[in-house]
Amino acid sequence: MKLNYMKEYNKWLNDPYIDEQTKKQLINIRDDEDEIIDRFYQGLAFGTAGMRGLIGAGLNRMNPYVVEVTTQALADVLIEEDESNKEKGVAIAFDCRHYSKEFAWLSACVLAGNGIRSYIFDEMRPTPELSFTVRHLKCASGIIITASHNPKTYNGYKLYNDEGSQILSGMANKISYKKEHMEGFESIKKMDKEAAVKSGLIQVIGEEVDRHYVDKVKGLTLIHPDIPKDIKIVYTPLNGTGSKLMQQVLAETGFSNVYMVKEQQNEDPDFTTVEFPNPENPLAFEYALRYGKKHDADILMATDPDADRLAIMVKTKNGDFKFMTGNQTAALMISYILSSRKDRGLLPSNGAMIKSIVTGELGDEIAETYGVTMFETLTGFKNIFAKANEFERTGEYEFLFGYEESIGYNAGTFVRDKDAISSGMLVCEACAYYKNKGLSLDDELEELHKQYGYFGEKVMNIVLEGYEGQKIINATMDQWRTAYPTEFNGSQLVYKIDYKTSVKENIKEGTTEKVDVDVSDVLKYKFDNGCWYAIRPSGTEPKLKVYLYSKGTDSQNAQDNIDALEECITQELVEAGAIKKG
Repeated sequence: MKLNYMKEYNKWLNDPYIDEQTKKQLINIRDDEDEIIDRFYQGLAFGTAGMRGLIGAGLNRMNPYVVEVTTQALADVLIEEDESNKEKGVAIAFDCRHYSKEFAWLSACVLAGNGIRSYIFDEMRPTPELSFTVRHLKCASGIIITASHNPKTYNGYKLYNDEGSQILSGMANKISYKKEHMEGFESIKKMDKEAAVKSGLIQVIGEEVDRHYVDKVKGLTLIHPDIPKDIKIVYTPLNGTGSKLMQQVLAETGFSNVYMVKEQQNEDPDFTTVEFPNPENPLAFEYALRYGKKHDADILMATDPDADRLAIMVKTKNGDFKFMTGNQTAALMISYILSSRKDRGLLPSNGAMIKSIVTGELGDEIAETYGVTMFETLTGFKNIFAKANEFERTGEYEFLFGYEESIGYNAGTFVRDKDAISSGMLVCEACAYYKNKGLSLDDELEELHKQYGYFGEKVMNIVLEGYEGQKIINATMDQWRTAYPTEFNGSQLVYKIDYKTSVKENIKEGTTEKVDVDVSDVLKYKFDNGCWYAIRPSGTEPKLKVYLYSKGTDSQNAQDNIDALEECITQELVEAGAIKKG
């Protein structure tokens, strides 16, 4: 909702609830209208994975007041839905970022002020463990303070429902409505921290929950006990939350040759060893590569700061290390999981996997070989597990694996979100399994390409920050709905899907049909040579994202198709004003 930014700015400036330090921040920007607009033209909203924003004063920032208002709104919704939610309580965790612990405890104090019990971790924990904890303690909801892989200047607030899944739009809209109609900060009910702990409304949890989570992760193992686990593993948590539990899981499942990147082992909210703490970017492996070469490792693993996403690099025949995209890593995991399940007689007749609409198609073809049905959802694991939860309720399908191209995976249901810890264990199992057959993970990927075809991919991230950037993103999406390429490199457009209207338009036949996916601002286009692309605003960062895919007769042909498609799309983006010429 667009707000009167000057009215909101002055409201904060004159509100007695706002502390003097925050008011000083606001006074310092009083002559900078652009900065005032950016901080107050809208409130932080729930996107693909919760709310995320720059740390600072303002409605469109992460700060104590936004945390308090959001938590009060959550409390109002929980109590209105069921008074028993007070006793069920809310699980709370936090990552390594600036103010994460403070925001987590602030949330607990607001919940206590509303008579709602909370269970807060004693130290930082990974996001997947928070999802697990909601289910393990039978809570009504869950909160984790994290900005995932965003830069150090960000923080965020992610909410979970009683199933341990991220909240969907229904609950998010209820909370947003409560926030918008709150009678100022004086509506916030908050209990003193010490009093809340003494009363039992805030309970501190720790290693006892870790133990249950680790045991569940170990229960996903598929490797035969006779297969050696002597592969050499380099792991970096990128100064985030993954260090303790990843080491524990690997050690307890028999992987003894694990080399931690010492410079990135402990928490660091400034991420001083890496420009961006995003393992989706190969540059994040700079330190891990040094360790990999030193120890002649078979696999390098990196998790993002809240340890829900995992990226890998694998050793090639010539001794170098190759970065695997999320699609490639998922394909390797799918091949390993399904072949292992089949060998052990654990492959159900109604097996299902779920991926996002912007994820590649190699996994689909592998799943089909094993008689497993692949489903698609909107981006975000909140949507993937909404579908998996539906399977659990109806019993029609058995969930086996969920994944996204953005290095998120999960092969279990005790966590209802992406899980880098369990995925890391399974990737290491796959590495050991194929090494026992004389293959590296890179060799196995080549085998999959030989069987199913060569797939090319690229993601274009167009950064468009602030209020003006948001206007460009919106205008580009609006324009693209009516003006888009109908051919490239001699290939003709076959169909277009507008997920905002849920309509698939078959270009050649001149027909339309409905698609069975929830509504979202995403466009997808496919050509008759098998290439396709999708365009959408990011739900977590100020970006316009374009996903390019191809299929070729060999790797070079697949890459040539990607290059040609990228050139075509770039030209359109320039004309739309999303990219500057040159």
